[in-house]
Amino acid sequence: MVTITGSETEKTEDVRPKSFRLSPAAISYLQSTPLTVILGAFLLIPILMIAVVSFWDYDFAQMYPDFLSMNYTETLGSWVTWKTYLNTLKYAALVWVITIFIGFWVAYFLAFHIRTTAMQMVLFLVCTVPFLTSNIIRMISWIPVLGRNGIINTALVSSGIVSQPVEWLLYSDFAVVLAMVHLYTLFMVTPIFNTLMRIDKSLVEAARDAGASSWQILMNVIIPLAKPGMAIGTIFVVTLVMADFSTVQVMSGGQSASVALMMKNQMSLLQYPAAAANAVILLILVLMMVAGILRIVDIRKEL
Repeated sequence: MVTITGSETEKTEDVRPKSFRLSPAAISYLQSTPLTVILGAFLLIPILMIAVVSFWDYDFAQMYPDFLSMNYTETLGSWVTWKTYLNTLKYAALVWVITIFIGFWVAYFLAFHIRTTAMQMVLFLVCTVPFLTSNIIRMISWIPVLGRNGIINTALVSSGIVSQPVEWLLYSDFAVVLAMVHLYTLFMVTPIFNTLMRIDKSLVEAARDAGASSWQILMNVIIPLAKPGMAIGTIFVVTLVMADFSTVQVMSGGQSASVALMMKNQMSLLQYPAAAANAVILLILVLMMVAGILRIVDIRKEL
């Protein structure tokens, strides 16, 4: 017969393994590890590689690892390059003004003039129908409309408004901006519509009960509350326009240029370090614009 004393029981309890628990900080780091790995592998490392290549030397056949400032000197010291950057900024500004005007009023109509949620969703899905086709198809579809013998010129000549076809409708800056507005307006409508749907309708009713006119309600209540959505849409549209080269190439007929198109031409000529330098400069420019937007409007509550 074996007798277990109290002291032996206490010793047995002392040697049992204690449960291992992570601190809240360690759990947070573990939860963020997958996203950190993905962003590092597919975002930070490629950007770092582009920045490294931008300092390399090259000739007509290959690149040579080096550390030269030649690519940045040639880029920033060329007036042609400056004109290309200014042209790109011009496209971004024009497309932004038009898309934010159209996008706000479309989103405003859906949010405040359509009463049922089901109909709002139906009409919003109608806005997304063009996205069932590719950007190239939607862009090229403007050519038979704007061309010399297109629908618009045929109607203008037939009605006697003009005696001969209008030349600037196609293969011009007008055609480039029109195609970009068509391609990117939905990127402005979506965040603004999402923001307007979150506005408490009682605020509008309170302003109306206080004697505010529709214009005062719009300017003092709705637009200030819609600024986060407008800022997000601005970031989408501006970054897409700055990186677009196919629309500029096709709709301008090769008569205009953008930074993205210039980089595409440099890569076709195997001038990868020069293209990488332009990519770094363009990235810095876009990040500065985004930083300026974020300083003006706080979009964290929309994310």
